[in-house]
Amino acid sequence: MAQVTLDNLGKVYPGSRRHAPVRALDSLSLDAADGEYLVLVGPSGCGKTTALRLIAGLEDPTSGSIRIAGQAAESLSPAGRDVAMVFQSYSLYPHMTAYENMAFAPRLRGEPRRDIDARVREAARALGVEDALHRRPGQLSGGQCQRIALARCLVRRPRALLLDEPLSNLDAPLRAAARADLKALHRRDPTTTLHVTHDQGEAMALGDRVAVMSPARLEQAGTPMSLHREPASRFVAGFIGTPAMSFVEGRLERAGGLWFVESGEGGARLAIPAGHEGRFEGAVGPPVVLGFRARVPADGVPDAARMPLSFLVRTVEPLGDDAEVRGETGAGSPIVARVPAWEGVAPGRSLMVEVDPRAAHLFEPGPFGRRLTGGSP
Repeated sequence: MAQVTLDNLGKVYPGSRRHAPVRALDSLSLDAADGEYLVLVGPSGCGKTTALRLIAGLEDPTSGSIRIAGQAAESLSPAGRDVAMVFQSYSLYPHMTAYENMAFAPRLRGEPRRDIDARVREAARALGVEDALHRRPGQLSGGQCQRIALARCLVRRPRALLLDEPLSNLDAPLRAAARADLKALHRRDPTTTLHVTHDQGEAMALGDRVAVMSPARLEQAGTPMSLHREPASRFVAGFIGTPAMSFVEGRLERAGGLWFVESGEGGARLAIPAGHEGRFEGAVGPPVVLGFRARVPADGVPDAARMPLSFLVRTVEPLGDDAEVRGETGAGSPIVARVPAWEGVAPGRSLMVEVDPRAAHLFEPGPFGRRLTGGSP
């Protein structure tokens, strides 16, 4: 195991006559502690995979530095870094059996055959692919290939494990099972792991810490709970958590109490409960964005300690016992809410949700506006 440190890491791909240079990473500074499971999550094209490729030595950084176990990675060849990478496409040798794929790297290093066999069978047993060892990749399911690719890396016993979207090619039931396998495996053998995904649910389920990336840069890193409760920016708040956070632009005003007034014609007026005014007082005056996870009262009657908000339902997506409902306020602000007992909810109807002031946030205007105040207790 080893600590992996990225210090102001940058990567710019050169342009051409037709295309401008592309900045894939901009001053990324991040630590993965010894034995930590760190997940990098963000939209496609934000630089997550580029970061892994730089750590593995498959590409050279334009600026900044990488240290693995305290040693400058720039002085090491890809093989000398002693990291193992699982690619999204698995990259198994098609002419080899699963056993041969898993044993390939230690055989190449001339390690004792008995040791290799013991490690291959141990990894296969841990990942539940013992019955597949004699088969080639073309005879295996996607879930089995994913497990074989991961087992191949574990047999190497690397200092750090790099996982590039390892679950994205699996269907939903297999993905859930593979998440459980990864979590259990890391508990048994806590190898330093950097896992890249675009799925925030996967990131929250697996990571000791989660690093949220926007295009080319790091927005925030922290525990799953801290990201959910204390997002540093509107981008993080909108990317992390279920149901998705709703955002309403407006201002805080004093008029016989503290009010949030939605921008636009017909904008809603939400009275901030007296016991919570102090948390929002400093944002009175300039434009702000109110962020919250809309809650539908079980009996349809808003709690007096919360702020009621009415919106017009546009779509209803049944999810079993509940549904995800999307719509908009009278001023056009988009709202999303998770609704239990949803049978009576239909497009075109008005629905009342309540905003919990203890879990609401105020952000600066703009898609990357920083959080000004608020947060879950």
